Amino acid sequence: MLKRVDILTLFPELIDPYLSSSMLGRAQQRKDLVLLSHDIRAFAHNKHHQVDDIPYGGKMGMVIQVEPTLLALESVKTKVSKTILLTPAGEKLSMSLCRDLVQTEHLVLLSGHYEGFDSRLLNYVDRCVSVGDYVLTGGELPALTLTDTLIRLLPGVLGNDESAVMDSFFNGLLDWDVFTRPQKFDIFKVPDVLVSGHHQNIEHWKIKSSLGNTWRYRPDLLARHPFNKEERDLLRQFFVEEDKNEYNSR
Repeated sequence: MLKRVDILTLFPELIDPYLSSSMLGRAQQRKDLVLLSHDIRAFAHNKHHQVDDIPYGGKMGMVIQVEPTLLALESVKTKVSKTILLTPAGEKLSMSLCRDLVQTEHLVLLSGHYEGFDSRLLNYVDRCVSVGDYVLTGGELPALTLTDTLIRLLPGVLGNDESAVMDSFFNGLLDWDVFTRPQKFDIFKVPDVLVSGHHQNIEHWKIKSSLGNTWRYRPDLLARHPFNKEERDLLRQFFVEEDKNEYNSR
């Protein structure tokens, strides 16, 4: 189980406030969890601590050099470490991937900037991860995104371990609709079943709402979901209700 995350970056000042705030800050009060950032510039052997240079071949932008990055990596890496490079070319971040990574005792995250790292760095990492099909200014946000997602999966971090299980994507579906007080706002009110006190009906409604939201917003997830009989029946009910609502609105 995950006990330590080290983030290698050119901008620790972007990383540290988030690591010390909210849930991640509270999670570190546990004696068995450490979250740290490290400045790659501290491992540069030159007067100005420069770690980037122009790329061969004439591409615009600057590239982070291999040597200082590897020195930073070697300063924190142990026999149980797994090294992850945050890059658009990596496998896309998912709950399935996170459930796998959280079993690793020590993760070292390489957070790039500018045009990224010298490609020779790929020979020294265990895995590449992408947070999506888009490009950010740097890898700091992806590194924090991955860290946040992993820490939520650790027992005891959320206070109620069922919270993570109920999150979107944990079971391959989106979350159900959620409501709080007041029970009625403008012309909209909380579904009657949620205030009925009938626990079985409430649970069925949650599953149906989860399936419905996934169908509306992420049908790609629904297409590969391994349905059980209860879910199939509830999805059919959802479609019947959708058709009825559409008919009544004409």
